[in-house]
Amino acid sequence: MLSRTASALFWTGRYVERADFVSRLIDATMRLAALPSSYGGDVAAWSGALSAAGVADDYAGEHPEIAEQLALQFLSLGAANPSSMRGCVERARNNARAVRTALTVEVWEAINSAWLEMQHFGTRFDSRLTLNKLLDAVKSTALAFDGATHRTMLRDDAYWFIRLGAAIERADNTARLLDVKYHLLLPRDEPVGGSLDYFQWTTILRTVSALTAYRHVYRDSVKPWLVADLLILNRRMPRSLAACAQDTVSYLDQLASLTGRRGPAHRQAVAIAGRFANARIEALFAKGLHEVVQDFMVENNRLGMLIGEQYLF
Repeated sequence: MLSRTASALFWTGRYVERADFVSRLIDATMRLAALPSSYGGDVAAWSGALSAAGVADDYAGEHPEIAEQLALQFLSLGAANPSSMRGCVERARNNARAVRTALTVEVWEAINSAWLEMQHFGTRFDSRLTLNKLLDAVKSTALAFDGATHRTMLRDDAYWFIRLGAAIERADNTARLLDVKYHLLLPRDEPVGGSLDYFQWTTILRTVSALTAYRHVYRDSVKPWLVADLLILNRRMPRSLAACAQDTVSYLDQLASLTGRRGPAHRQAVAIAGRFANARIEALFAKGLHEVVQDFMVENNRLGMLIGEQYLF
């Protein structure tokens, strides 16, 4: 496979995953922004959303202050935001079109239909109802794309590059969400374990579709250390850091068996997964969750660069 083909497939997977994450992030942040101002209010919530999406600096370059309507516009349809839902769907479609023959009809239609539907929304939404329809459309796109990919594509290098891109992106999204929760959302005078802390952790579980999983695994009220355990160490949770790291190793192994190429990306992926193998959440909290998550994001970004050097450039 040509490196540019592999790159387009890899980034198709990443952009679809990112679009889905941003849609869920917006949905969750609207819940947080509805809290009274004494609990941080909409400014803290939308500041956290922009940071979690990795676009806080881009937003600041466009707008002098944080306001709900401006943040919603920037995250959903903003032309100046490459990671807006519109931007992600458009980039996913452009990459998929470049490798159309590597995709099944069903996979291409899932992406192309989403892009066509996105054109109907234009560059601005006129009501909350329109925004909710947009969020639902993006979530449905991600599910349709994943389903079509899983059910119709050969398990060849094209399939594994798509899955690899999604795994790298998903890990980064979960890590960003955890880090923002600990260092931006909770006001300084609000106690950990208080009512606001409980609501915020519950909202974050909803963001990654993990609230039902949490109740099934722990059968307990929402507690910070148990949420962190689920989203960092529990390999049965598809969006956990440990699960994403293990998936990345598996996908790279599949590519190695097909291409006969191993290299620094494999060693980096195995090293990241190995750090979670026997880890305990108590030890991670003792080290500092911020430090743990920051280290993971640095290593995950490095892994993405190594994958690029090994396969995509």
